[in-house]
Amino acid sequence: MIVRSWRGSVAKADRDRYFDYLKQTGLIAYQHTPGNRGVLALRRDLEDRTEFLLLTFWESEEAVKRFAGPDPSQAIFYPADQDMLVEFDSFADHYELLHHYVDL
Repeated sequence: MIVRSWRGSVAKADRDRYFDYLKQTGLIAYQHTPGNRGVLALRRDLEDRTEFLLLTFWESEEAVKRFAGPDPSQAIFYPADQDMLVEFDSFADHYELLHHYVDL
């Protein structure tokens, strides 16, 4: 299994609006991409902004490419991202999942 991570920040005032936007764009896209096994959407408030960390789980590298295209290291952005993001990674990192335990 592959874990893809991406990080971006918005002004604190936009934190809830951005999360609502994520639910309408990227989070839906993950769910509807064959081979996606789930997502964790995390956020934390920093001094002057709110940072989001998205961790997505994929059954294979081919599944990641179905979402991200031929160069899966490139981050995927949606139209309003440019209006809200004040800091962001233009790339995504990928890790091989070796072990997991989650009891939410």
